[in-house]
Amino acid sequence: MHNRANGETSMEKTGMKMKKLTAPLVAVVVLALAAGCGGSGSSENNGGGGGNQGDGGGSKVLIGAGSTLVYPLLSQWEPDYADKDGITITYGAIGSGGGIEAITGRTVDFGASDAPLSSDQAAACNGCLQMPWALGATVVSYNVKGVDDHLKLTGQVVADMYTGKITSWNDPAIASLNPGVNLPDTKVTPVYRSDGSGDSYVFTSYLSSVSSDWKSQVGASTQPAFPTGTGAEKNSGVAAAIQSTDGAIGYVAISYIDADSLNAALLQNQAGNYPVPGLDTISAAAAAATEVQADGSIPLVNPPASAADAYPMSTYTYAIVPQKSDKASELKDFLTYAITDGQAFGKDLGFPEMPSSVIEHDKTEIAKIS
Repeated sequence: MHNRANGETSMEKTGMKMKKLTAPLVAVVVLALAAGCGGSGSSENNGGGGGNQGDGGGSKVLIGAGSTLVYPLLSQWEPDYADKDGITITYGAIGSGGGIEAITGRTVDFGASDAPLSSDQAAACNGCLQMPWALGATVVSYNVKGVDDHLKLTGQVVADMYTGKITSWNDPAIASLNPGVNLPDTKVTPVYRSDGSGDSYVFTSYLSSVSSDWKSQVGASTQPAFPTGTGAEKNSGVAAAIQSTDGAIGYVAISYIDADSLNAALLQNQAGNYPVPGLDTISAAAAAATEVQADGSIPLVNPPASAADAYPMSTYTYAIVPQKSDKASELKDFLTYAITDGQAFGKDLGFPEMPSSVIEHDKTEIAKIS
């Protein structure tokens, strides 16, 4: 495992210092008051504030909640957008499931989710638009003493680890994929998200695409019933559990790999390759899946074998907004910023820029907000 100082998580890359991912829990009312005072801010553990709040101190405020995957990127958007446009963005990274609930209840101005709305969720959201606004990935990570970064795993092997069929790290199924690697007999400890999570959706979608048993017994969901393992809240909780447990395997958003000095497993794609998760391999997945579905989603998980370099757990993450809003002008301006100027902040955090065709699609959707 990479070295890390004092056992703490951080988000500092290429001179860009991020807020710590393990921020203290702040009550919703504090978050809302902070926004009203004109200060931008977000926390992975903050809840979303009320979307119907008025402007505070003469400043304009937009409040959002949801995906922890996109949180590091939003943390960069907030101060930059406040400087450029004078609008305070306050975001509570409470998980994709929480973001969907918040925007459905109109307690925030926008939600964010790595999992697209189901048909039932879309109906409940009553006039919501969803659009891709960032391109990222979910990454399998592990902590096994004496085992270096970039261990190779297939989706079937990972599924068997999460169903209890593979219980030790020196299992022949793992060893055969990693000749020459000295694997100990350390117990496998699966770690999963205990909260509603888009990362869980991406992870279980990948496993469902490669394992018929997983698809029939567990399936793809933001909050699946994992057969074995231990749960942890949010990306920061999963990262901490992996760091503190010899033999752990888990999954986190890509930006948390370098930020928290975690090992990244190399997952087999449909071409039989094991691409390193990164800008180029995520972009390769996006290039293989360009069709926008009727609901605004673009499935990326496990693209066809023709995408030889594609990372198989790549994903779009979505902004979810009401088509009718009292803050239509502010929402349209912020979303336009996010898919244009805001994309420049992604490179250092593991978010490649979205394809131009997706950006043009989004502009058409943004124009519908009134």
